[in-house]
Amino acid sequence: MSTVIEQPVQVRLIASAPRMETVPATLRYDPDDPFAVHMAFPAPATLEGTDVSWEFARELLEAGIDAPAGLGDVRVRPYGYDRTVLEFHAPEGVAMVHIRTSEVRRFLQRAEHLVPVGREYQYLDLDGDLAVLLRDTC
Repeated sequence: MSTVIEQPVQVRLIASAPRMETVPATLRYDPDDPFAVHMAFPAPATLEGTDVSWEFARELLEAGIDAPAGLGDVRVRPYGYDRTVLEFHAPEGVAMVHIRTSEVRRFLQRAEHLVPVGREYQYLDLDGDLAVLLRDTC
């Protein structure tokens, strides 16, 4: 049984209008998926009116709080004092949010306490994953 970290945060949604709306989100880390973090937005905070969750590398989040990081669907970069910008790219468009860097650091420290960086491989169930793959192909 693993301990899952779920940390509620408030993010500022960056829109083309001058006003930035504050919306709730949740950062999530599960040692059963040790390389990934999740950021979830509830239905009222999304254009589609449905819950949306993004999965991306813990390493990307960590790198992006100090320097621009990411070339794909998720990009992270520092912004001013104690702010980090996360960009989520989808076919429908780009969503950008500001989050307090101190909250991101606290979340990453909690994840590091569960699964130290560089030791993620120790938390993978490669035998179980291989068994599932072989069972699905036979």
